[in-house]
Amino acid sequence: MHVVLLSGSPASRSRTELLLDHVAQRLQAQRLEVSVIRLRDFPAQDLLHADFASEAVRHLQKLVASADGLVVATPVYKASFSGALKVLLDLLPERALAHKVILPLASGGSPAHLLAVDYALKPVLGALKAQEILPGVFGVDKQIAYAEGAQPARIDDELRERLDESVEQLLAALARRPGSIDPHVLNDRLVKARWSI
Repeated sequence: MHVVLLSGSPASRSRTELLLDHVAQRLQAQRLEVSVIRLRDFPAQDLLHADFASEAVRHLQKLVASADGLVVATPVYKASFSGALKVLLDLLPERALAHKVILPLASGGSPAHLLAVDYALKPVLGALKAQEILPGVFGVDKQIAYAEGAQPARIDDELRERLDESVEQLLAALARRPGSIDPHVLNDRLVKARWSI
C-alpha cells in the first residue's frame, strides 16, 4: 500500500508538518510505502501560473495516481484551509482522488476553527471524487510544540491519541479497498462462467 502525505503549509517551521511526521512514523511502522509532498517545495511560478506541464506538477500527479490513500494536512488561516493548498489541489485532474481513502488533518490557533476541515477542505476533496474521506483531526497550536534546543518536538497526549486513532481508521479503510483483479484471472472467470440467456 502506498500513502501520500501532502503538506499544505507554506512555512518551513510548521506545526502541521509535525502532525504529518507523527502519522508518517505510524504508517511506516506498519510497513506502508509513504511519500511526502510539501507545498513549499513547489516553484512559486508553477503554482501561480497553474503550470500543468511543470516537472513538479507532473510528479505530484504521478504520485497521487499511484497512491491508495492520502493524508492531506493544512494550517487553518482565516477559518479556512491554506489557499496555497487549494492552488495545489486545483492542479490535480478532475477525478484524481477516485478510489482513494483520504485522511484530512489541520492545525490552527483556536478551537473555533475546528470545523474548517468539514466545511472548507472536505468539499474540495469530494469534488476530486475521493472514495472515502475519514473524519479529520484538528490540533490546536498549543498542543504542538516545536523542537527547542535539546528538547524534541512534542504533541500533547490527547492529540497524539486522536492522531493514532485516525491512523488506525486509515489502515482499516485501506484494508477494505477492493483489490484489482488480474486480467488473466478475469478472462478465465468469464470463459468458465455459466451464462443463461
